[in-house]
Amino acid sequence: MIKSMTGFGRGEYSDGKRRIVAEIKTVNHRYADINIKMPRRYLFAEERIKGIVKETVKRGKAEVSIIVENITESDVCVNLNIPVAEQYIENLRTLKETYSLSGEVDLKLVSMMPDVLKAVPDPGDEEEITAAICRAVEEASHKLDEMRKIEGEKLAEDLSMRGNIVRDIVSEIDKRAPKVVVEYVEKFETRIRELIEDKVDIPEERILTEAAIFADKSNITEELVRLDSHMKQLEMILRGEKGPIGKKLDFLVQEMNRETNTIGSKSNDLEITGYMLDAKSEIEKIREQVQNIE
Repeated sequence: MIKSMTGFGRGEYSDGKRRIVAEIKTVNHRYADINIKMPRRYLFAEERIKGIVKETVKRGKAEVSIIVENITESDVCVNLNIPVAEQYIENLRTLKETYSLSGEVDLKLVSMMPDVLKAVPDPGDEEEITAAICRAVEEASHKLDEMRKIEGEKLAEDLSMRGNIVRDIVSEIDKRAPKVVVEYVEKFETRIRELIEDKVDIPEERILTEAAIFADKSNITEELVRLDSHMKQLEMILRGEKGPIGKKLDFLVQEMNRETNTIGSKSNDLEITGYMLDAKSEIEKIREQVQNIE
C-alpha cells in the first residue's frame, strides 16, 4: 500500500499512576529520521519508543513528543546528593568569610542549589513506566499509519491520472512522428526548386538520401517506447508493490525526464515540441508528488 510521508498521530494511555500522551508528526525526508522529545528522567524508554515508531516510519522525518503526567508520585524518588551539598556549604562559608558578607548558610539556601535534591524515577519501576509509555506510542503510531495510508491513496490516484495523461501524449506524438519526415522532404524539395528555379533536374536518390539522414537523426521511436514503458511501470508500482516505494519512484521519474529531454532535442517539429512541453509539465508534477511518498 502506498503511504504518504506526511501525517500525524496521537495516543493516550493511563495506568492509574500516570497519564501519558504521545504525539507523532512526520514530514518528508530522504531517510528515516526519528527525534524524540520527552522528560529527561524517562530517557531510559527512548530506544523502545524508536523501535515502535520505526515499524511504521520507514522513510521520513518523525517528531515524537511524549508528555507524562504523574497522577501519583509512586514512581518518583527524591535523591539527596550529600557530597554536592557539602561542597556548596563549604564554598558558601568560604565566600562569606573572605568578603565579610552577611547572611546565613541555611537549609532553604542549600536545598535550592542545583543537583542537591533531584527527583528521579524509581529504578524498580522503569519497565512498568516504559510499558505504559509504549502503549501510548503504539496508539499514536497506529493513527499515524492510518492517516498516511489515506494520503497515500490520494497520491496514488493523482500519479496514476498523470501517468495516463503522459501516455496519451506519447500516443499523439507517435501518430505525428511519421508525418514529420514526409513534410520535411516536401519542404526540402520545394526549397531546392525555388533556389534552382527548375533549371536543373533534382536526382531522386539525392532527395531520398536527405530524407533518410533526417529520419535517422529525428527518429524518436525508441524514446517513445521507453517513455510509455516507464508510465506502465509507474502504474504497476502504484498498484502492485509492497513496502516503501518512494526511492524506486524517484529513480523512475529521472528516467522519464531523460527520455523527454532526448525526444525534445531530437524533434524538429513544433507540434511535437508542444506535446513534449505538456509531457514535461506532467512529469514535473509527478516528481513533486513522489517526494511525498514513503
